[in-house]
Amino acid sequence: MQLKSGRSIGPVTIAYETYGKLNADKSNAILVCHALSGDAHAAGISPDDKTPGWWDDLIGPGKALDTHQYFVICSNVIGGCKGSTGPSSVNPATGKPYALDFPMITIADMVEAERYLIDHRGIDKLLCVIGGSMGGMQTLQWASAYPDRVLAAIPIATALKHSPQQIAFNEVIRQSIMADPAWRKGYYYEHGQPEKGLAVARMIGHITFMSDQSMEEKFSRKLKNDNLSFQFTDDFEVEGYLRYRGYNFVKRFDANSYLYITKALDYFDLSGNYFIPDVKKTSVRFLVISFKSDWLYPSYQSQDIVRALKRKHAYTTYFDLISTYGHDAFLIEIEDETRLVKNFLANIHQR
Repeated sequence: MQLKSGRSIGPVTIAYETYGKLNADKSNAILVCHALSGDAHAAGISPDDKTPGWWDDLIGPGKALDTHQYFVICSNVIGGCKGSTGPSSVNPATGKPYALDFPMITIADMVEAERYLIDHRGIDKLLCVIGGSMGGMQTLQWASAYPDRVLAAIPIATALKHSPQQIAFNEVIRQSIMADPAWRKGYYYEHGQPEKGLAVARMIGHITFMSDQSMEEKFSRKLKNDNLSFQFTDDFEVEGYLRYRGYNFVKRFDANSYLYITKALDYFDLSGNYFIPDVKKTSVRFLVISFKSDWLYPSYQSQDIVRALKRKHAYTTYFDLISTYGHDAFLIEIEDETRLVKNFLANIHQR
């Protein structure tokens, strides 16, 4: 596989799950793209750890992505660590994990790998591509790179490019990992994860996922115990929550994958003429969704997407939903998303 960096990689493994049944003319396929730390397990109960998929409330019989009607596909991105080829995968040239010998990847490379998967399934045109956050970027990249292979696109809580603030947060996240001596310049697989650095990185991430209001409602200044300890311990519930989230994350995610994927997010740029280039009009139909309390991917970035689509004379519907959950809203506000996505897909599927 040829990458945007000029390097190539192979063989490449793509881990994926499917839900529903592909119809005879293969016209009912929907590709679901996951966010930064997601994976291919989008729906149903995992046979391995018995956990529900990360978008299980949205995918299934009678749900927004109704598996009685649609064939839903979700794959783990390349560069990830949940089955698809990434820095923790074995480098065939050395017989050891790639580590930092793994080439830099981009959102475009992730989409190219997904295209191979769609080709493998014999699907010429996707009914829809949908995703939130980084999944929204993949959705935009699909519509831009392969407008003839996508009927509709639903980017949620995302952007055409990262702002300096978004890049800054990701750089602090990366530096947190690389500052851990256990990182060993990326070659830590024989010794164990840089757990402290990765945990702090995830703690930073979780702060950006929530809103000030949602943190106030969930934690306020509640103490874990009745009295302050007057020590450097987690006195407040919010401190305990972040530590819990951080140290659980290291059990399921690879530190190098976090580095590579956050860099891919920062490299992403479909602003200006990069978005659906060389055409004045696109036939892809869009539903763009943002959330008013999302300060990580604020509504103005979705409005930038809508303006870019209007310049391409694209059929575009936009909703800026009221929510107190911040960026996490795309995983939580299922009722509103279901109503919007169901109606949108019904109109697309009938055309």
